[in-house]
Amino acid sequence: MTEQRIGIIDIGSNSIRLVVYERTTNGAHRVADSSKRAARLSEQIDEDGRLAGAALDELIDTLTHFTLICNHNHTDHIRAVATAAIRNATNRSEILERIQRDTGLSIELLSGEEEASYGFLGMINSLNIRDGFLVDIGGGSTEVSLFRNRALVRSVSFPFGCVSLNKRFCTKGMLSDENLKELEAYVTEAIRHEPWITQSPGLPLVGVGGTVRAVGKIHQAAYKYPFPLTHNYSISNQQTDELFDQMRKLPLEKRRKLPGLSKDRADVIVPGAAILRLLFRAAKATHYRICGAGLRDGLFHATRFPTHPKLNDVLEYSLNNLSALHPQAPKQHVMQVNRLALELYDVMNDIHSLPSQARILMDTASRLFRIGASIDYYEYARHSYYLIINSQLNGLTHREMIMTAAIASYKGKGRARQHIAEYKELLKESDMDVIYKLGTLLQLSAALDRTETQAIGQLNVQLVGTQLLLRPIQPRDSLAVERREVEELSSEFKKLWGVIPILHFG
Repeated sequence: MTEQRIGIIDIGSNSIRLVVYERTTNGAHRVADSSKRAARLSEQIDEDGRLAGAALDELIDTLTHFTLICNHNHTDHIRAVATAAIRNATNRSEILERIQRDTGLSIELLSGEEEASYGFLGMINSLNIRDGFLVDIGGGSTEVSLFRNRALVRSVSFPFGCVSLNKRFCTKGMLSDENLKELEAYVTEAIRHEPWITQSPGLPLVGVGGTVRAVGKIHQAAYKYPFPLTHNYSISNQQTDELFDQMRKLPLEKRRKLPGLSKDRADVIVPGAAILRLLFRAAKATHYRICGAGLRDGLFHATRFPTHPKLNDVLEYSLNNLSALHPQAPKQHVMQVNRLALELYDVMNDIHSLPSQARILMDTASRLFRIGASIDYYEYARHSYYLIINSQLNGLTHREMIMTAAIASYKGKGRARQHIAEYKELLKESDMDVIYKLGTLLQLSAALDRTETQAIGQLNVQLVGTQLLLRPIQPRDSLAVERREVEELSSEFKKLWGVIPILHFG
C-alpha cells in the first residue's frame, strides 16, 4: 500500500483552512500538514452583496498559497469547498470562475444542508454518542442538526454566524444590553420557524467549529483544567452563561488577553456564544459537549471512504489507526497478550466485579501497551504512556484516556501515581484501584508470552482457594521463562487481587 495524501480546503466565512491527510504505508491515517488564515469574508461583502476587489484578491492569494503547500506535500487529490460567505454572495459565479482561472482549483459550493451533513459525519466519526443536537456556528451561517441513534434526522442552516452578527449588532467588538436584546430577538425569531428544535428536550448540545472550541479553551483556562484537549469536553449551561457575561463585559483589548482565546476571535466570540446559548435554551439541552472534529473531517471520510464514510465503531477505528501508526510493536505478541488479558479479566471480574467500562480499558490498554517501542524499546512503557495521552483516542473520555495510558504503562503503584500526578484531580481513588488491578493483570498477560513465541495456544484458568491456576493446554514450548516471570509477579498480584497466579503444567 503506497502513501496517499488528500488536501481538504475549507473556505469559511471567518477563516480559510487547509488540512493535508496522509495514509501511511501501514494503512494509518494522520494529518501531515495544516494551515489557517483569518479571512472574515462575511465582513467584506459590500452593500450589493458582492465579494470583490481587494477581498477577492486576498482570497486568491490564500488559495494559491494553499495549493503550493499541497504540491509540496505531493497530494494526490485536493478537495476544496466554500460555505456561507461565497454561497450568499451575489457574484458567486464570478468568484468561482476567477478562483478556477487563477489557482486551478474547482470549488464545490456546499448548500447549508450539505454543510450540516459533512459536519455531522465528522462529529459522529469522532465521538461515542447516539443522540443529541449538533450545532456548528460559522462566520456567516449556523447549522443545527438533530441526530438519533447515530443517524441524522433533521437539519437546518440559518443565514447568520458569529462574523455577520458581529457586523450587524456589535460596535467595536462590544455588544450592549440593547443590542443583545435585538440579537436575541432576531435569532429567536429564526428558531421559531424550525419548531422541531424545541421538540426533543433532554439531549446534549454537541458543538463543532471555532466558536465552541474557543468557549471550551477559555473554560479550561479559567478552571485550570489539566488535560489539554477540548475534544469530548463537557460544560454546563450555568458555566457557559457565566463565561458569556464575563466576556461581554470585558473591553475588547482586555478580552484579547483572555487566557485560552485567540486574538483574531476576540470580537466575534461574544455574538457566537450568544447564538450558542439561545440554541441551548430552545433545544432544552442538558449540557454542552465540544467536538474537535467537524466539516473538514467529514469531507476527509467522505473522500477517502466514499462507499462507507460513517464508522460503525469509533474507538475500534481509532485503536487500529494508532496501532498502525506505530508498527514497531510486535503484532503477534500484542494480539496474544490482548487475548490472554481479556480471558483473565473475565475470570477475575467474576469475583471482583469491576466497573462496567473496565473491560474496554483492559482491551484498549492491552492493544497499545507496546506502541512506545517505536521511540525506544528500553523505555517503551514510559513512551507508550506519552503516546496514548497525546494521541486522541476517539470514543474514550479524558478520564478513560488517562486510565488507559496508566494501565498500558503499568510498572507498579509508585510509577503509576507519578505518571498521572498532573491529572489526579480528574480521577477518583476507586479509579486508582482499577488502574493497579488492570495494570498487574496486563503485566501477568505479558509474562505469559515473555518469549514472544505465542507458545500458549489455549489456557485453562481456574480459581482454587487462593490460587489462580493457569494451565496451558499442549503448549508449544517449555515455558520456563514464562513460569519465572509469573513467579516474580505473584506477590504484587496477590496484594491487589487476593490470589496467587501459578503457571501450572507438566
